[in-house]
Amino acid sequence: MAAPDLFATTAAPAAQPLAERLRPQTLGEIAGQDHLLGPAGSLTLMLGRGALASLILWGPPGVGKTTIARLLAARADLHFSQISAVFSGVADLKRVFETAQRLRQTGRASLLFVDEIHRFNRAQQDAFLPVVESGTIILVGATTENPSFALNGALLSRCQVLLVHRLDDQAMETLLARAEHHAGQALPLTSTARQTLRAMADGDGRALLNMAAQLFALPEADPLDETGLSHILARRAALYDRDRDEHYNLISALHKSMRGSDPDAALYWLARMFAGGEDAAFIARRLTRFASEDIGLADPQALVQALAAWDAYERLGSPEGELCLAQAVIYLATAPKSNATYKALAAAQRAARETGSLMPPANILNAPTNLMKSIGYGANYQYDHDTETGFSGANYFPDGMIPNRGRPPEFYRPADRGFERDIARRLAYWAKLRDEGA
Repeated sequence: MAAPDLFATTAAPAAQPLAERLRPQTLGEIAGQDHLLGPAGSLTLMLGRGALASLILWGPPGVGKTTIARLLAARADLHFSQISAVFSGVADLKRVFETAQRLRQTGRASLLFVDEIHRFNRAQQDAFLPVVESGTIILVGATTENPSFALNGALLSRCQVLLVHRLDDQAMETLLARAEHHAGQALPLTSTARQTLRAMADGDGRALLNMAAQLFALPEADPLDETGLSHILARRAALYDRDRDEHYNLISALHKSMRGSDPDAALYWLARMFAGGEDAAFIARRLTRFASEDIGLADPQALVQALAAWDAYERLGSPEGELCLAQAVIYLATAPKSNATYKALAAAQRAARETGSLMPPANILNAPTNLMKSIGYGANYQYDHDTETGFSGANYFPDGMIPNRGRPPEFYRPADRGFERDIARRLAYWAKLRDEGA
């Protein structure tokens, strides 16, 4: 006898979306998640031990999170319940928990799948704590958001977070082959158009199968090339939330590509941010910060270029101003790198916190009144311009920071790159003059 369809609905098969008709019926049929469901996968090992834990499945849309939850329940012989955090509240949770408690008394365990679990507020998330802690339910939550930010720490501590990956090209081809087998016909595409179709879905299996269904419905004709395909189907919009995880992932990728002196990778991430509709002012702020944090005085023009690009974008707008930001990205990526300014400020800030309210040395204090002069303000101040070398070597730190009149602290240590190489030589020369005058 054939195994029951775990995803059967009352709708006629022809009325169901192709993605629904092709839902895997066993865990082994799920494509692209071998790290979870392969022979050494996390879930495979968990099931083998008979110790299925509460889980948070974190991944983009269309990669099988709902299917995994259903099939886990079937494999572990658990009662399956499903709710969506978009449409459910605490009253719905209480009903599910009460049903699970009754089933538990009969010896049947329950798995509750919560789609979009990050949509629940703190109080709603807290409602899961006692039932998960007591074992009344095994919770499987699905989220497209970073659980570190979207979920309560107390709930996270009671669940294992598992990454569900974006489907790679091989997994997408597996889905297309299944769709062709199900339809009893090949997709009307050239090989390059078939590759383009997989790229258009951008790792989303549901989107891929929805597009395939449209192609199967076309009247018979010659196979479509890339141009013909683009006329019929719209590319799936790239995932990008300007105030959420992808926002920070892409700016991090841009920043690190520039730090790594890779202008091509940096331009790619910049283009991804443009495509996602990122605020250009946010990008410009980060470029300006990068100019000081990762280049500094190794190339003093870096900050000038970043500010000029920001100003030019504000004058031109999009799309013309995007070229100005791209120019700045290339300049910053190819400039000599130094974080000496960044480290110097951090060291100086630590020293400022540790030394409290130490007074400047009296010789560099202003003395606008006779009283101030009489108590030593400004006494023995050396005007550097009057010295032969233009450098007096005087002390400018609080006396308590230079024990026994030793060397002053060194916060700024220039790198041996770019313009900072010249600064390093100048500082060494001044240090020599200071030592000679000691």
